[in-house]
Amino acid sequence: MSDPRLSRVARAERIARLMDRAVRLPGTRIRLGLDSILGLVPGVGDTLALAPALFILQEAYRMGLPRRDLARMARNLGIDWVIGLVPLIGDIFDVGWKANLRNAAILRDHVERTPQNKGTAPSQARPLQI
Repeated sequence: MSDPRLSRVARAERIARLMDRAVRLPGTRIRLGLDSILGLVPGVGDTLALAPALFILQEAYRMGLPRRDLARMARNLGIDWVIGLVPLIGDIFDVGWKANLRNAAILRDHVERTPQNKGTAPSQARPLQI
């Protein structure tokens, strides 16, 4: 029987790929995503890129990831956002850091190492408390 959590992980991975490596720069091995492109807009671009990143973090929370993993994911986003605010340096950093892919990997690792019946079931998902 298939683990229903894997479809949620796959959705998070699709979002992460779109945000971090959707297109390849012609003639190079460099891949960019919407995060890097939005980051070019001074001030608001990096903040706008947080919305899909926070969705991945919220999914992880709802799927019952341990606080340690959630903290790692939040740290990845914080680093990406703070350094992304620095003109030019932040844009270059965004190309290499890929916080969304890192976070999707943390989520997949948790799901693959945790039995399906252990942890939070999708029907018992925790609401995000702010």
